[in-house]
Amino acid sequence: TVSDWVNSQAVLADHLNIQQWAAVIGGSLGGMQAMQWAISFPEKQRHVLIIAAAPKLSAQNIAFNEVARTAIKSDPDFHEGHYADYNAIPRQGLGLARMLGHITYLSDAAMGEKFGRELRYDAIQYGYDVDFQIESYLRYQSETFVEHFDANTYLLMTKALDYFDPAQEFGHDLAKTLASIQAKCLVVSFTSDWRFSPERSHEIVNALLSTGKEVTYAEIEAHQGHDAFLMPIPRYHEIFNSYMQRIAAECGAVA
Repeated sequence: TVSDWVNSQAVLADHLNIQQWAAVIGGSLGGMQAMQWAISFPEKQRHVLIIAAAPKLSAQNIAFNEVARTAIKSDPDFHEGHYADYNAIPRQGLGLARMLGHITYLSDAAMGEKFGRELRYDAIQYGYDVDFQIESYLRYQSETFVEHFDANTYLLMTKALDYFDPAQEFGHDLAKTLASIQAKCLVVSFTSDWRFSPERSHEIVNALLSTGKEVTYAEIEAHQGHDAFLMPIPRYHEIFNSYMQRIAAECGAVA
């Protein structure tokens, strides 16, 4: 779970004798980890930056993850997760999972701008192979992904996403969940992100404000979808850099 990951990171921090982080920063699943850090170890960071994240997954997001997991587990080469014993990789299933996931990371506008209905060849082939550039792109993403990512890891990561719901221990009251946070917070969302929409960030911001926390919120105009948090969007970088300079100045003052 996300909580397990954060607990293991805290053990490492203790081993390295790191008493407090200047900031814990994360985007998407990393944003959930940053949030969990602030909840579980409120004295361990001065700032927390939660970017393109959510306090828990929606039913739709869980559904996408389940389809991806089913694709992997249905691959004949999956072998109940023991594919390494058979010197095999569930390439087809993992590739399909990547294709599905990648679609959810992009917005319709971003896909339209990048690919539209552009053909791969001069004319439609009227078959079941690639006709459109978007098909070629998704197949490329699929083929390259399976060479670098482990199928069992994909299953575990999507389950960690599904299970993340820190408010469950507080009667599903997000304000109570975040009440112990001591860090100053920056929350960032992107207008075209339909996987973790701005409304999900609003939930976090409103819960923080209701308990008197110091929080800065930025909603970035962007057409790239969920992947926007990985993109060099000028306004996004301006806000991020400005906040990091603030942290650096505070650290200098403390030092």
